[in-house]
Amino acid sequence: MKPAKFDYVLPSTVDAAVEALIAANGEGKVLAGGQSLLPLLNFRMARPAVLVDLNGIKGLSYIEDRGDRIAIGALTRHRELEHSPLIASRLPVMSAAMRHVAHLAIRNRGTIGGSLSHADPAAELPMLASFYEAGISVQGPAGRRTIAAEEFFVDALTNCLMPEEVVVEIEFPILKQDGWAFEEVARRFGDFALASIAVSIRRGPSGVEAARVAVMGVADTPLRLRKAEEELLATKLDDQTADRFSEIVVSQVSPNDDLHASAEYRRHLLAQLAKRALQTALAMNG
Repeated sequence: MKPAKFDYVLPSTVDAAVEALIAANGEGKVLAGGQSLLPLLNFRMARPAVLVDLNGIKGLSYIEDRGDRIAIGALTRHRELEHSPLIASRLPVMSAAMRHVAHLAIRNRGTIGGSLSHADPAAELPMLASFYEAGISVQGPAGRRTIAAEEFFVDALTNCLMPEEVVVEIEFPILKQDGWAFEEVARRFGDFALASIAVSIRRGPSGVEAARVAVMGVADTPLRLRKAEEELLATKLDDQTADRFSEIVVSQVSPNDDLHASAEYRRHLLAQLAKRALQTALAMNG
């Protein structure tokens, strides 16, 4: 298949990209890495009148330490995140998850801004944005605004961006943690996740004093499981903690049956992954 005819614009600034999208009158699409958009174009599932290519804009690819958060430019490639020492030391859950993102060729070209905008519920970066409570900065006709990750993802393959807005930067707050884990199951390594979970904990004198839990592949958007977090704060740590945690996690999701797995199978996978993830996180602190 070949894409339907479209006009092509290669702006050199974000302002020019926004202007091109305004001129497209809702018929424009943004090209970043192209790993999600190009298949849609080739199968004619997307038929934009104008394609606005961000790759001519300098200064949108970076990983920057800002003290209590890490800022990442929207055109930063997956491969850069995977191999960044700064990401490994400051955002270790992201570093672990990036190895599961698609395949090498896709990680070489795919961008964080493109992945977040595509909003696939079985993709790692949208879940990581929710897990870390990332702020997604976008620019449009009214200037720049920052959107909380949990508000950004509206439905499967649907975000809250206006047609004229472009993602420019994502800030990930750094978690104070002494234990963490990322677990995922896919049909083949590099495929989209059938189920996945990220866990972070900080322990205090009487048990877990802070927790973060997020899942993907089991709903139409990535999910932050606050009830599971609250349970970890309230529970006494013992040999049954991981089992109880697993049950609570599964109780918070309602996956659908699809061609890849039944809802029952996804719940079973998530239960096992949740148990393993918490055990790993707790073991890091002895």
